[in-house]
Amino acid sequence: MRVRNENKAISVHAIAGANVVLLGMDATRKAAKGLLGFAIYRKDHTEKEWYWLKGFKTFEATYPYPPAGMLVSTQEHPVQGFLWGDYTAKPDHKYTYQITPMYGQPKALKPGRPVSVRISTEAEDTGQHAVFFNRGVAASQAYALKFNNEPPILIDPQTKEEKRNEEALTWLSRGLKEAMLKFIHQANGKRYSLRAAVYEFNYIPALKAFAEMAKKGADVKIIYDARGKEPDAKPRAASDQAIEKTFLRKLMIPRTKNPSYISHNKFIVLLKDGKPTQVWTGSTNFTDGGLFGQSNVGHIVRDPQVAQAYLDYWNRLEKDPDAKGLRLDNIRATPDLTALPPASGITTIFSPRTELAMLEWYVRAMDSARQCICFTAAFGINAKFDSVLNQNKNYLRYLLLEKPGKRVEGRTDYRDNPDNIVASGSLIQNDPSGRWLAEKLTGLNEHVKYIHTKYMLIDPLGKDPIVISGSANFSDASTKNNDENMLIIRGNPQAADIYLGEFMRLFSHYYFRRHQERQQAQPDSETYQSIYLEPDDSWTKAYYQSGSTREKERLLFR
Repeated sequence: MRVRNENKAISVHAIAGANVVLLGMDATRKAAKGLLGFAIYRKDHTEKEWYWLKGFKTFEATYPYPPAGMLVSTQEHPVQGFLWGDYTAKPDHKYTYQITPMYGQPKALKPGRPVSVRISTEAEDTGQHAVFFNRGVAASQAYALKFNNEPPILIDPQTKEEKRNEEALTWLSRGLKEAMLKFIHQANGKRYSLRAAVYEFNYIPALKAFAEMAKKGADVKIIYDARGKEPDAKPRAASDQAIEKTFLRKLMIPRTKNPSYISHNKFIVLLKDGKPTQVWTGSTNFTDGGLFGQSNVGHIVRDPQVAQAYLDYWNRLEKDPDAKGLRLDNIRATPDLTALPPASGITTIFSPRTELAMLEWYVRAMDSARQCICFTAAFGINAKFDSVLNQNKNYLRYLLLEKPGKRVEGRTDYRDNPDNIVASGSLIQNDPSGRWLAEKLTGLNEHVKYIHTKYMLIDPLGKDPIVISGSANFSDASTKNNDENMLIIRGNPQAADIYLGEFMRLFSHYYFRRHQERQQAQPDSETYQSIYLEPDDSWTKAYYQSGSTREKERLLFR
């Protein structure tokens, strides 16, 4: 949902997903003179609560030594930026945000004329699309404050038994685990069937849920990755151990052909009376790390045609075909795109495929953007995207990566282009200023520790947004060799708003940490000073500099 309001001085554009509300503020050049920031007051009409929202930065003149990790009211320490994310919003809630420009001096702030917007967040589990993101930020100030950086799962060194902090795990899941289990539990009788294709498969409650539905009479079959070459032997062994523990072996169908490739799907098809009705898909493996550690998404599509396409694909996989034949069958079922898919529709793409034509189509789709690109990559950015990412544009491309990546000889580095804003996984370990608490990861992920999602948003704030999401990593291997699935959703602002809010939440989280990391790496940096707000309107200058990154962001979100 999107709502905009303005007066003659400032405007506010609110974009609501399910758990995030983005506020794009703007001010006329006249109103920006003397502007010290924006105070943000939120009324929660659903829970009958109202208060000033909080941030981290303070004015040095009024609060020079705040305790590490402490939040402060934006009424006294306003937001010095034109984009603000409320990451404490809840699904299916009604909110009013009052944004007040603040002037004067840090010790004597003077409010200007406010602007209010009333908006409703999306319900997570209604309609054609239901989208669930876990929190994906165990290494955060919030987790450090709330759970003292204690690992959510501990193994007793003597007994080898697990001790699980369920409160912490629920906080980290933020509904993703619950949605996964709820989807499986729909198949609670003989009228239902479940057809799943999985990669890493050892989250015991999920396996027990499949077993329980089978006991209730549902027809349950699960294709799982049983290929043996490293680095996939270890995940397979963990899956086999969990399968034996939950007595699921009779429901399992091993995928063994072409052991150099991987069966990377993470989807479930729900059937009722023999007819496919819903699909659960996305990036989430059935593991503790997938649900509670690295960032992931679970995406439900309630559409019989989409469900049928996934069931047809599952039926192809059930025969454990070799890659050569499966490539041809997948191309026949879901041909390579040559242009944008139909407006207001859902297109399915399944791998492996005969050529890299779909990867090249993703490149062309990225190049078709006119307003904004948001792109996540867990394993780096394929060289085919260089032709787009090295172009100068009048809009921004936000890139969220697991790692910053090494500069590769022979390739122009996309990070050198000012129209690309890049954030990558990071955490605060040492802070000379004493303002930030040290952060720790969950310890649940061995390889991909931060960003595991695989999606691209094309013009998400436009009238015709495109969301591309699934299990494939936008790579050669995920296109030609691995078992993968992707959704291409065009013309659905609701889905786009949910994905955009979650993208900007994670992007802002990691962009700040990379900024702190870079400052600390510079011997003469003023890291300590960076914790303070500017005492005047100097912070606004870059937002009105023609062609600058900050100006483009202000114009995009306003």
